[in-house]
Amino acid sequence: MLQSRGDRLFGGINYFVLGVVALLTFFPIYYVLVISFTDSTEYLTKDFILFPEKLSVDAYRYLLSTPAFIRSLGNSAFLAGVGTVCSLAVTASLAYALSRKRLRGRRVMLLLILFTVLFNPGIIPNYLLVRELGLINNIWSLIFPALASGWNVILMKGFYDSIPAELEESAAIDGCNDLGIWFRIILPLSLPSIAAFGLFYAVGYWNQFFNALLYLNDAAKWPIQVLLQNLLISSSNSELATSSYTVKPPTEMLKMAAVMISTVPILGVYPFLQKYFAKGAMVGSVKG
Repeated sequence: MLQSRGDRLFGGINYFVLGVVALLTFFPIYYVLVISFTDSTEYLTKDFILFPEKLSVDAYRYLLSTPAFIRSLGNSAFLAGVGTVCSLAVTASLAYALSRKRLRGRRVMLLLILFTVLFNPGIIPNYLLVRELGLINNIWSLIFPALASGWNVILMKGFYDSIPAELEESAAIDGCNDLGIWFRIILPLSLPSIAAFGLFYAVGYWNQFFNALLYLNDAAKWPIQVLLQNLLISSSNSELATSSYTVKPPTEMLKMAAVMISTVPILGVYPFLQKYFAKGAMVGSVKG
């Protein structure tokens, strides 16, 4: 199809603007990555570095030999792993139950879940709830209150609504009980949806910050985001004072390396779930 001169000009301007936006978006990530791998001597002698002459992994070696940093990584990994599994189990089972018309009181339950989506109780009621449950300074305080998102339950219910009831009826005729239908039929069909919402939950648990500040008093239980925030605002880096690595890189290099380490795990998950993500996020949203 031939394009007019105006269309070509418009397309060229679009490509140029989008290229500039992409460059501005990518540059901070690139700069953080470059500084984290720059040699300490070069970093201290130059004001601005785009292409380091000598690469070094001293900042990463120092961080990964620090007990506090390794402990915080473990805490975040625990939250992202265990929290995501627990949240998916609660969200998927609740959404499936609400999608079945034989469930008594399902309309009332849906209204209550929708109410939690529209009206947030705020910080103080949440804190009082966690305190009354005895979860203050317990890492489970970051999991139990966030086990299920009302919005995610409603979206996943829309997916389960699209599964024909005849599949369950035929399985029941073959002798499957409710648990057998759930594990052998419903869950395999739910993989795209579970992958998409699992990614949402994993990112949320990995990025736990504000709730950790509210509920966790012991620095040994901090997730990586809280430790990173303390590194970024502190010039002493007292949390990283103990390390088996003898050479301590400059403070800014440690901060850049910490940012990269806290970002890469989540970025690395996206390519593996990409094929499920688009399908799972949209399925059930449009019915025809």
